[in-house]
Amino acid sequence: MSIETVRISKQGRDHLSRLKRRTGIGQWNILCRWALCASLAEPGGPRPVQGGERPIEMTWKTFGGDHADVYLALLKERCNQDGLDTDESNLSEQLHAHIHRGIGYLSGEKSIANIEGLIRQGIGQNPDEQSTCQ
Repeated sequence: MSIETVRISKQGRDHLSRLKRRTGIGQWNILCRWALCASLAEPGGPRPVQGGERPIEMTWKTFGGDHADVYLALLKERCNQDGLDTDESNLSEQLHAHIHRGIGYLSGEKSIANIEGLIRQGIGQNPDEQSTCQ
């Protein structure tokens, strides 16, 4: 395992708090997983995360849960696609950059007003489309 700790900046924490209120998802790690996946789906690489206060900290095991290997494989594949090395330092930097970009993206989405909006965004469904779930 190459990533030990996942750290979220103060600004990221503020955005996650907004997402927690909107979606009702109370665990940071679950929202961070959504954020990672949202960022990995975007073209181009994320900006590096600037230093500073990091009030949220969780272990890689907490972040990834039962699917930690899948998240690591997705991150490595993205690094390969972007022409980046998959050494420990770079994986950690890219993980944090993707999580922070995804947090910003999700928190800024007006269509994510509840958990249904988060799911619709995650599957790429237009928020104006009728749900097939009753």
